[in-house]
Amino acid sequence: MQIKLNIVVGAVAALLSGAAMSQDLVVKIGHVAPTSGAIAHLGKDNELGARLAIEELNAKGVMIGGKKAKFELLAEDDAGDPKQGTAAAQKLVDSKVNGVVGHLNSGTSIPASKVYSDAGVPQISPSATNPKFTRNGYKTTFRVVADDVHLGGTLGRYAAKDLKGKSIAVIDDRTAYGQGVADEFEKGVKGAGGKVVGREFTNDKATDFTAILTSLKGKKPDVVFFGGMDAVAGPMLRQMKQLGIEAKFMGGDGICSGELPKLAAGTMGDGQVVCAEAGGVEGEAKKSMDDFKAKFKSKFNVDVQIYAPYVYDAVNVMVAAMAKAGSADPAKYLPVLAKTTGYKGVTGTIAFDEKGDIKNGALTLYTYKGGAREQLAVVR
Repeated sequence: MQIKLNIVVGAVAALLSGAAMSQDLVVKIGHVAPTSGAIAHLGKDNELGARLAIEELNAKGVMIGGKKAKFELLAEDDAGDPKQGTAAAQKLVDSKVNGVVGHLNSGTSIPASKVYSDAGVPQISPSATNPKFTRNGYKTTFRVVADDVHLGGTLGRYAAKDLKGKSIAVIDDRTAYGQGVADEFEKGVKGAGGKVVGREFTNDKATDFTAILTSLKGKKPDVVFFGGMDAVAGPMLRQMKQLGIEAKFMGGDGICSGELPKLAAGTMGDGQVVCAEAGGVEGEAKKSMDDFKAKFKSKFNVDVQIYAPYVYDAVNVMVAAMAKAGSADPAKYLPVLAKTTGYKGVTGTIAFDEKGDIKNGALTLYTYKGGAREQLAVVR
């Protein structure tokens, strides 16, 4: 009799346990970045930022609408390709994700934003800087970094005024990001009274720049700006050295990575490269970023490349909106997400304007010395 009673008690306990577990709210967060191809190191950096955020949220036991939330990360690779990007977006929508953090590139984020908008799924990009990303009128689209108007324009003014560039050359890789940031850089140079002596273009898969660099060498540039990513910038720096072009080399956040010195294979002179990262912290906020970088290194045994902290903040901002709304249903938490203000992240204080752009976005200017990235200034 006692054995039967124990069995019954055990069965009831198991049922109650199962019922308790079934009360957990499963929340699916999608993440998309190029985790294959030339900039896979940047895509993996982003994905690890998302994984760290999800792991910590699950450890905290976040409550949403009276239920304990169990967060799942659905990670997709778009290889930096627009078609693959929209396919990844549709896959996540079909998987009934509650929100998406990504994509990394403007060229994939922009077409994917329509897929998420049509499905009513909130999307926060941690790194897409092309202004068009938030200018299509989609209510589901947000970003946690400053756009190219701010980034490219600031670099253009810096080239003309601070670097005293007299003859400035511009190259871009014809991607939405590269061409966009180069266009804004050129406007910034001209607005500050500088002179652009040549504009050339390549593509994001190119490895040989001899023809365009030889063409520019004849114009004796003292600054060369490249709109594109570090995987192309590295070989370009090597070939500039081979051709005897001793100009300063500038670029946006796409080149501003820890990998650039390796990709340039030791050809970068100290202080030769000046780049800007969308985002940046100073003063008291710097400790939060430093602590995050130390935690990231301890967890994954790799250094932060560029965007991992912005991915981490984007996931947490999204979940904070769910908790505040008391629901992970996109239709219910989206209006709360749009009104985010004063959120203290590791990348600074986050608030969104009516377009979904971050308010008062910062930029950090960097150079490289002894193969290491060194901060020059934080500007807003």
